[in-house]
Amino acid sequence: MAKKDKADKDRGEKKKAKKKSPPGSGVLSAAVTQVARAMRTRLSHGLAESGLYPGQDGVVQLLAQEDGQTPGALAHQLGVKAPTMTRTIGRMEAQGFVQRRTDDRDGRLTKVYLTDEGRGSVARIAEAMADCETVAVQGLSGKELKTLVKLLSLIDDNLSGHGEARSAHEADDDD
Repeated sequence: MAKKDKADKDRGEKKKAKKKSPPGSGVLSAAVTQVARAMRTRLSHGLAESGLYPGQDGVVQLLAQEDGQTPGALAHQLGVKAPTMTRTIGRMEAQGFVQRRTDDRDGRLTKVYLTDEGRGSVARIAEAMADCETVAVQGLSGKELKTLVKLLSLIDDNLSGHGEARSAHEADDDD
């Protein structure tokens, strides 16, 4: 083999052995933020028809699972600060979705309950979410969607400190 041919062959093998470098700094953050924003905007439009504002759907869903929660418990589950939750509950109360009542056993506690209007919005929220997801996953196969959800869950675990670090060997096997 001529020297030039051997050098070209060696360079080609080095290129194949070289790993792909990760995308540039901030690319993942920007992509995830944009997708989350687009989904939230789309969902907000679907919820607006039922009179709900962004963020209120989470309160309704939590109370539908377990009615009669304190504002602090709701804030904790939704990852917001207590004053934010207090304002949200006040607005939802004025809209007729929830009502606040003093706890029967402990008069110091105030708990939040769904009204009939609030319970009626549960189905509308589920419908708006299903419509949003249908649009979001157009063009993805079932396998791709399952992989995407798995990867997003792993990222969430990593960021929240609940994930176990994957070994370099595991990461290499996935390439």
